Amino acid sequence: QLQLVESGGGLMQPGGSLRLSCLASGFTRDNYVIAWFRQAPGKEREGVSCISSRGGTIHFADSVKGRFTISRDNAKNTAYLQMNSLKPEDTGVYYCAVGLSCTMIPAAYDYWGQGTQVTVSS
Repeated sequence: QLQLVESGGGLMQPGGSLRLSCLASGFTRDNYVIAWFRQAPGKEREGVSCISSRGGTIHFADSVKGRFTISRDNAKNTAYLQMNSLKPEDTGVYYCAVGLSCTMIPAAYDYWGQGTQVTVSS
């Protein structure tokens, strides 16, 4: 059974950092793209970042460039999203997703996790 499980969310003050993890299980091969999306209340789901299977292709949304980094450890079937200099507008539910193309378009991804809440507030 293919499954994605996110962890690492929580409440953080503005300017702080969080690291999200996405554990992928049931995938027999690691030649897939992993992406992070987020959704704030009342807003559409938006792409945050994606990384190709070997890390050769990485994209970030303009809103997080210079603050967030993405990485993956294929030996651990885990991807990470390091979020620094957090802002209140980073608040939302963060989802990881698996697909074949590194894109910010949700429809391009076939598998999704349940999400982890990130709240940035003083």
